[in-house]
Amino acid sequence: MHSILAVALLLLNTSYGAMTSRHIKALSHEDIQGLQEGRGMGFALAAELNSYPGPKHVLEMAADLKLTVDQRTRVQQSHDEMKSSAVALGREIVDLERQLDEAFAAGNIDAKRLRELTAAIAERQGKLRYAHLAAHLTTRAALTAEQIKAYDAARGYGLEKGAHPGHH
Repeated sequence: MHSILAVALLLLNTSYGAMTSRHIKALSHEDIQGLQEGRGMGFALAAELNSYPGPKHVLEMAADLKLTVDQRTRVQQSHDEMKSSAVALGREIVDLERQLDEAFAAGNIDAKRLRELTAAIAERQGKLRYAHLAAHLTTRAALTAEQIKAYDAARGYGLEKGAHPGHH
């Protein structure tokens, strides 16, 4: 998850002291906001950087990509489904992280509750990443190979030697 990397990098440069004032210690304000709003937060980089365009960006580039009405409809549906799932799952993750933080703060956590909460968080994180990645799959399926190449070029993604953004 993006916040884990951010925390790791922060810890390399500072002490934990700066994090003690956080509402939920394991999540920055930006992480909480991103999760609650269903933002990508890097969850779909495996797709995005391998010629599987994201629906939000495709819709933003609809004119440049010369999307047909059918393509625009399909990509919008993919985006809407992903956004709905991502917002719900993100809110669940924030709530579970809050519960975990509160249990530690109150001093009333035990191994059983810790296992339950961390498993629930991990499950939702997996589902959230799936929702974002699946939207890239369905978006790519709606596009032509030429549109995928144009998308990659416009986003500044150079194709590696031998890589081909194949058509579905």
